[in-house]
Amino acid sequence: MGKIAIEGMEFFAYHGCFSEEQIIGTRFVVDLMLETDTRQAEASDKLNRTINYQEVYLVTKAQMVKKSNLLEHVGRRILDAVMAQFAQITHARIRIAKMNPPLGGKVGSVSVTLDTDDE
Repeated sequence: MGKIAIEGMEFFAYHGCFSEEQIIGTRFVVDLMLETDTRQAEASDKLNRTINYQEVYLVTKAQMVKKSNLLEHVGRRILDAVMAQFAQITHARIRIAKMNPPLGGKVGSVSVTLDTDDE
């Protein structure tokens, strides 16, 4: 079993419970950890024998452009979409961080981490 990490994907999106967040938007950082059998890719050196990182990024991006109130909801949508498109993934974990959240003080980020095991 191998682990593929796609870390630091940055998106400008419009997620949040405050109406201002859904109008003004903010920056989000997404990390994905995917578990899959990598033995065929290790032996063949062929992209079609593993998970294509660019395709995972595009699936993630497609979900990030859909407005949501909660990071939990966005995270679950991304996990569901990735698992649906890439049947060879056996487990996935996502971390979504909202940068500079409007909490009434200086806060670098808030984040949510979800696993496919949490379903």
